[in-house]
Amino acid sequence: MVVGFLVRGGLLGGAVYYTRQVGIWGDSDQSDKLYNTVKSELCPYVQKVKKQLPFEVPELPRTGEMRFLAKHYYNEGVKNTFRFVHMLPCYAGRGLKKVKDTFQDFAKSPAITGGEESSPAK
Repeated sequence: MVVGFLVRGGLLGGAVYYTRQVGIWGDSDQSDKLYNTVKSELCPYVQKVKKQLPFEVPELPRTGEMRFLAKHYYNEGVKNTFRFVHMLPCYAGRGLKKVKDTFQDFAKSPAITGGEESSPAK
């Protein structure tokens, strides 16, 4: 358990360090330069794959569109995170009620099913 946590923590730290080195967390000029570099490096491979596909592949979005999409999805993620945190007491209350009801159902004695009915002898 501890080793798994250390491995995951190391991978996360390495990913953050690498993304910081390549400029993802830098200013917007650095991010634009990184985007254009990645786009130009992928272009030959994309052309190769386009020739093999039976359908038309759309162009990669321009930097302005990419910036808009990144802001939009980031904001949506933040809003949904706060919505979840806001609803967390409700979710916890529902979960605890379900757990309580389940334990109460287990605590009850089992119901006797049909088959052996006693009838008074005449």
